[in-house]
Amino acid sequence: MGRKSLYLLIAGVFVAYYIYIPLPDNLEEPGRMMWVNTYTKTFAHLATFIELLGLNHFMESLATAVSFDEVPPTSDENVTVTDTRFNNIPVRVYVPKRKSEALRRGLFYIHGGGWCLGSAALHSYDILSRLTAERLDAVVISTNYRLAPKYHFPIQFEDVYDALQWFLRKEVLAKYGVNPERIGIAGDSAGGNLAAAVTQQLIDDPDVKTKLKIQVLIYPGLQPLDFDLPSYREYSHFPILSKALTVRFWSEYFTTDRSLEKAMLSSQHIPVESSHLFKFVNWSSLLPEKFVKGHVYNNPTYGSSELARKYPGFLDVRAAPLLADDSKLRGLPLTYVITCQYDVLRDDGVMYVTRLQNAGVRVIHNHIEDGFHGALSFQEFKVSSRIINQYIIWLRENL
Repeated sequence: MGRKSLYLLIAGVFVAYYIYIPLPDNLEEPGRMMWVNTYTKTFAHLATFIELLGLNHFMESLATAVSFDEVPPTSDENVTVTDTRFNNIPVRVYVPKRKSEALRRGLFYIHGGGWCLGSAALHSYDILSRLTAERLDAVVISTNYRLAPKYHFPIQFEDVYDALQWFLRKEVLAKYGVNPERIGIAGDSAGGNLAAAVTQQLIDDPDVKTKLKIQVLIYPGLQPLDFDLPSYREYSHFPILSKALTVRFWSEYFTTDRSLEKAMLSSQHIPVESSHLFKFVNWSSLLPEKFVKGHVYNNPTYGSSELARKYPGFLDVRAAPLLADDSKLRGLPLTYVITCQYDVLRDDGVMYVTRLQNAGVRVIHNHIEDGFHGALSFQEFKVSSRIINQYIIWLRENL
């Protein structure tokens, strides 16, 4: 083989590995998805290499890369945008400029990023919050929270809850002209997890008199017990959020000890004394047939109790809202859950829908057949615009 042919072969292998991926037929923009897959995979591999050299933590490298997409709080002709603090938690506030005779809706939004990445200042969240504030004539509070690996559970939960409590104070609502009877919470991915968790916590909090009217969970991750769901099996290597990266996010939420990640990947992190919790995440009884599609449920395997003793957070309902019993779920407000077909977290959201329905909660499930995890953060895709429009329309009709 000549040198030129060898170079062409190497280039072909590189292109095949980094650019070409088999994609479903109904994915609307396969070329764009291949490009997104290329640069996300490249950043992930670079972060892995830097970590192997001992120069920086994997998640911190990714967080640095993501931060380049942040934008300053810039007001426009429709919305006033300011950065402030609620109970010492940084938040970005969006207030419509047009005069309103009545009190406005209020929406508390929590960004995603696997509890490790992102902020309210990211361009995609800034656009989403502006659109929501303008189209709904609503005050939008887009909150930040401290991130892993520097901070672990329950810090993220507590930051969000503290900021939410502050927002729900009578004097704060009055300051921003928000109707206390028309307040909702929303979040995507890890933000959806936090939205579900703090909404559950709020039910029994005697210190919070103002309650939420609605919650919106956008492709949320709701449990770290079972990583062998049909969606994990089918889309373990799908672009943007693979099974391996999902497990890494979950483990980093609780600790930098990689032994937890290893145990999670092999499904050996749940001790036998916690076996009763699997009834809350048993997909064989919680998923409709269209999502099961011939998959066979494997009985749980159990591991040592040591990890659960060291890092009890992964068995805590504040980290895994699917572990809430029915008595807790019954008090939840009207819920809108968005799931995407091409997403390892798909079945978490679908199982929560079933559990809420079984508990008598009013819940609307919007399943996006051609959607993928992270669509809100990639607004150049047509499916992203559709999801955002459906989200805002639902808020307008229900908040």
